[in-house]
Amino acid sequence: MIPATGHANADDPVRRRIESLGSKLSLPTVARALGVLEGEHPSRRRHGTDEFIDVRAWQPGDEARMIDWKTSARCARPMVVDKQRRATSRVWMLMDVGREMTGGCPGGERAWAVAANALRMFAALSLRRSDDISLVFGDSRSITRVPFNGGFARFEYTLDRALERRWDQPRNIDALLDYARRIRDRASLIVLATDETALAKSHLDAIRLLAQSHPLVVVDVAVANPFAARRDGRAVFDAPDGRRLPAFLANAEAAGEVATHREYVAAAMERELALCGSTMIRADSSAGMFDAFVALVSGAAGRAPLGSATGGGR
Repeated sequence: MIPATGHANADDPVRRRIESLGSKLSLPTVARALGVLEGEHPSRRRHGTDEFIDVRAWQPGDEARMIDWKTSARCARPMVVDKQRRATSRVWMLMDVGREMTGGCPGGERAWAVAANALRMFAALSLRRSDDISLVFGDSRSITRVPFNGGFARFEYTLDRALERRWDQPRNIDALLDYARRIRDRASLIVLATDETALAKSHLDAIRLLAQSHPLVVVDVAVANPFAARRDGRAVFDAPDGRRLPAFLANAEAAGEVATHREYVAAAMERELALCGSTMIRADSSAGMFDAFVALVSGAAGRAPLGSATGGGR
């Protein structure tokens, strides 16, 4: 369901906070934040528990958990043993671009704009760690992988251009999930962005299988309740066909039923993901999604200063 306004642009204050998030955090903090989400799998990078690479003196910025205490005792100073770091080197970002994503959130943003900002958050940290990113967009007409190579500014440009589309095709979540299941590199993190009306109980089995084979984060955008009264007076339109919803449809009982059903489905999905060691972040605005993301990666990193690096956060 969509209010009549809402468009993301480069002047969005949340986008400025996202840029700051990626540029001001230290690399060890970024590695901790994403590493827990990804689980354990090998890569050719330093700081891990696999193949031995080198022994060197501890330096400011190194993670304390990387100190080898036996070696440090022999050398009488803190020493770090560099090994193959267990972390992913690729992130797959899959975004639902069906016309249903033109639906709006309570504050007036379109669902696709909130989802895109969530992908920017993951990209800001992943690119800080020099990961490879693959962007995939899906609707009922096609599943398209958009080539991307470069830094965060290039990512934003690529994402913005890809979202300049007609939005005239319905979604196809089953096809996106099938594409994700066929990603061969099980070490890669998958971020699936859609809205809360897309994922139903029928998708739980596919989500469960995907979460068992890949580290998975589901970005779940909460959209406007079509039966809730609009205090700001803006009209609400049906996303699939663009028809204006009559004001007389707004009533507390129907709004409560819709809200209860959405919360139930979201809670069930979050439970299933947690059982498989995966994660869901859910919010009804870009600002809310930013706060949820900061809380998520702050918890993963085991420390709070992620939000303070942006001047915002929870």
